[in-house]
Amino acid sequence: MVAPRVGHLHLLDASADALNVARSNLAAAKNVTFHHASVGDLPLPDASLDFAFSLGVLHHVPDTQAAISKISTKLKSGAPFLIYLYYALDNRPAWYRALWKFSNIFRVVISSMPEKPRLWISQLIAVFVYWPLARFAALVERLGFSAAALPLESYKDRAFYVMRTDAYDRFCTRLEQRFTREQIQNMLTAAGFKDIRFSDRVPYWCAVGTKC
Repeated sequence: MVAPRVGHLHLLDASADALNVARSNLAAAKNVTFHHASVGDLPLPDASLDFAFSLGVLHHVPDTQAAISKISTKLKSGAPFLIYLYYALDNRPAWYRALWKFSNIFRVVISSMPEKPRLWISQLIAVFVYWPLARFAALVERLGFSAAALPLESYKDRAFYVMRTDAYDRFCTRLEQRFTREQIQNMLTAAGFKDIRFSDRVPYWCAVGTKC
């Protein structure tokens, strides 16, 4: 989606396997450079980027604030930065947060397993949890009611492939941090961003800020 709209795109990931998937998906793109590196060791000159985005990644690093600040140093003044971090359910009722705490027990157990069992269990979760709840949310909306309060409502229009990958990301990663809207605002401000705006729709929290 991004590559055809820019002069050159730099893609970075600490996982060689993830980069290989990206290389396959972007095999026809001639304007992409792939970097096998961590966010703490960005192989790019300071103040060289016209924009940056990090979607669903930095809640899995030990120091999210430091990672955001590192990205900030690579952006030109006035460049936008789009970020998505797992939210701390700060805009949800108590029963919703309790449900998440229950599911997190499974994440802790599953993420400690060997790779193949982790993968298969996450795919079973996609089949027997994500897909039924997503279809139920879609049915509720077709009946003329709001599905906004239902768990996994945001997947009602998503492909099953997305459910599979997101179930793996959610249950197979050992380090998972969650942030309130205020915490994300404060981290972006501390990293030198201004004019910070948040999306008022799921998934939460998506935010964009402009480098000072």
